[in-house]
Amino acid sequence: MSTNKSLIRKSRINPITYASLSSDKFHDECGVCGVYGHPEASNLTYLGLHALQHRGQEGAGICSSDRRQLYIEKSMGLVTDIFSEKRLKRIPGDMAIGHNRYSTAGASSLKNVQPIMVNYSLGALAIAHNGNLVNAVELRTELESQGAIFQSTSDSEVVVHMIASSRAGNLYERLIDTMRKISGAFSILLMTENEMIAMRDPYGFRPLSIGIHDGAYVVASETCAFDLIGATYQRDVEPGEMVIINRDGLKSIKPCTSSRQARCIFEFIYFARPDSNIYGNLNVDAMRKEFGRQLAREFPVDADIVIPVPDSGVPAAIGYAKESNIDFDFGLIRNHYVGRTFIEPRQNIRHFGVKIKLNPVRQLLQGKRVLVVDDSIVRGTTSKKIVKMIREGGAKEVHLRISSPPTIGPCFYGIDTPTRKELIASTHSIEEIKKYITADTLQYMTIEGLLKVVPNPEHYCSACFDDNYPVFTRHDKVEQIELF
Repeated sequence: MSTNKSLIRKSRINPITYASLSSDKFHDECGVCGVYGHPEASNLTYLGLHALQHRGQEGAGICSSDRRQLYIEKSMGLVTDIFSEKRLKRIPGDMAIGHNRYSTAGASSLKNVQPIMVNYSLGALAIAHNGNLVNAVELRTELESQGAIFQSTSDSEVVVHMIASSRAGNLYERLIDTMRKISGAFSILLMTENEMIAMRDPYGFRPLSIGIHDGAYVVASETCAFDLIGATYQRDVEPGEMVIINRDGLKSIKPCTSSRQARCIFEFIYFARPDSNIYGNLNVDAMRKEFGRQLAREFPVDADIVIPVPDSGVPAAIGYAKESNIDFDFGLIRNHYVGRTFIEPRQNIRHFGVKIKLNPVRQLLQGKRVLVVDDSIVRGTTSKKIVKMIREGGAKEVHLRISSPPTIGPCFYGIDTPTRKELIASTHSIEEIKKYITADTLQYMTIEGLLKVVPNPEHYCSACFDDNYPVFTRHDKVEQIELF
């Protein structure tokens, strides 16, 4: 049923969008998935994108090859809404790459939905990119001065133009040339009529894994995509590596090196699905539970019950409850069938936006000292409403524990974060935030505690917590950037 916008205006009924409901959370960057050498490549890619839907809900696309030409289908919306059986038949072949989009660079519109498919001097090429290029503006300006015409505002199109305009000989040399000039985060899938190529930035910001299914190669942002289609994890695409997959099998080239790795630690905290294994096959669910245990060791509290803010707070809350020997239960129930737009009733309902997604279980909360675990606080507005909702549900005390350190800085590497001044922890102390959200106590995981949990902590980027942004140098064979 379509929504009559003029009727909404006349009746002063307030539409609430899904985006506004989730505006107090960080948003997932994007997800990529590709299949090489399977007769149902597009169908398997579609299923892989469905498993990766949490990484982007604005639009999706699939590009395939039948070894003669490339075919593409893409649209705004969710994967299951876009790809009907009829539409999947329009992308034949035994190779396909796909992309789920959440806009971190470029507006939310169809022209920015990926994969991007072009024809250039060496033939047809399609690209799907997860990440964000910090020097995209400079490169785009340079390309435009040379006559390049852009069809979108996505930084991923910059990569296409870099490849097309490179003076290097074959495609591989052009890709190496491009990898050495772009800076920032990129986990990229490319496809020609005959091969699929995966590339990862030298710092390894975004995850990218390789699997095998019935003799076919599968590449995806997370292993949960492998699980759905029955693929077996083989290894990660290494930082700075280019993996070429064609009839000769899999070939690896490592054209870029870095003095350090900088894996996004927020993948463990919030972005990746709990059933995925990332960054060398580390399980996300197990890591989040250990975050909860560490949080309980650092900041215990006398409470009667531990409850999570679902769904992302669940594993950490379980870990906290086990470490503290406090009962765990679901005191907040999430509505998983949240649509894209809601019509707010004329009668004022307190916390209406949050109540659409969450509702307290009064029988569990009545008269209890409640310990609530969430993964992060961005602006604090949702946390404030949740604390009040739990109190109205009958809780005697509400203690909030956050399984990550205070977020004080934005991300430049492919995560849609607010500006620094919009991040409540960048301008307020923990005590001030506690008073604002009206909790009895509030504590965040310390950065020392967080890094104690992850193996090889020096290999992670935690810039959003400590302002220690990785600095690219020419020594690392990529361009230098200034982030401060």
